[in-house]
This record gives sequence, structure tokens and C-alpha cells, in this order.
Amino acid sequence: MNELDALYRELILDHSKHPQHFGLSTAEDAAGTTGESYQKNPVCGDEITLRAHVDGETITGVAWEGRGCSISQASASMLSDLVAEEGLSRAEAVALIEGFREALRSRGQLELDEDVYGDAAALSGVSKFSARVKCAMLAWVALEDAIAKA
Repeated sequence: MNELDALYRELILDHSKHPQHFGLSTAEDAAGTTGESYQKNPVCGDEITLRAHVDGETITGVAWEGRGCSISQASASMLSDLVAEEGLSRAEAVALIEGFREALRSRGQLELDEDVYGDAAALSGVSKFSARVKCAMLAWVALEDAIAKA
């Protein structure tokens, strides 16, 4: 394993052990409307409930609860951190989700840009393991659904 792979593995484990924006009550005070999505990965047993608060076209908060493998939990943590830090519009969030989906379906051909995806770029390697793509995508699908409902 090279040093970058080791760093990415450590980052994924850290996010799964210390999830960011975990707990649905953490976003209750956000302004605007709320969309909520429950998603389940029947292959792995991962589950997530994600709430997105949207004020006009801006996502003002994201919170989630779930359980599952370290990849699904880390992905949810990384996504919620990214959205919270950036203050994304709906259109920007959808573009991020589409780019993430494309990279994870690339079977290792596309790398996520760390400047755009932050810690979530560490999940690029998941694309080489088709059984784990759904684990990494679960939170992103939940966000896509939640902002559509908000």
C-alpha cells in the first residue's frame, strides 16, 4: 500500500469513528424548508436518514443518522462536512452529486478532485470495488432526494 492509500484509509476510518453533523436534531434550527430522505443499501445493510434544510436555493444545513459499514458512515460524514462548509446552492449540490456518481462508477478511471470534494476525494478508490460503490453513494443519493423534497 502506498502512502496516499494509507492516508485515505486513515481518513475514512477517522470519519466513520467521529462522524460530522451526526444526529438529526443538529439541523433543526436551520432556516427554510426541510427535506428528509431515508435510504437503505440492501446488499450491505447500510441505512441513512438525511435532512437537508434549504432556504430559497441555498442549502443551510445537513444532518444525518445512520448505521452501516465504515465506508457508508465516512461518506455521509464527508458529504455533510462538505455541504456545511461550502453553503451550496441546490444546483451546486446536484453537480457535486453527479460528479461523485460518475467518479464512483468509473472503476478507478476518474479521481475526485480534493479541491472540490475535500475529504470525500479519499473515496475515489472505492470505485475499484463495485460491491462498495453503493455504500459510498448512499448519503449522496439521500441528499439528492432530500433537496428535491425541500
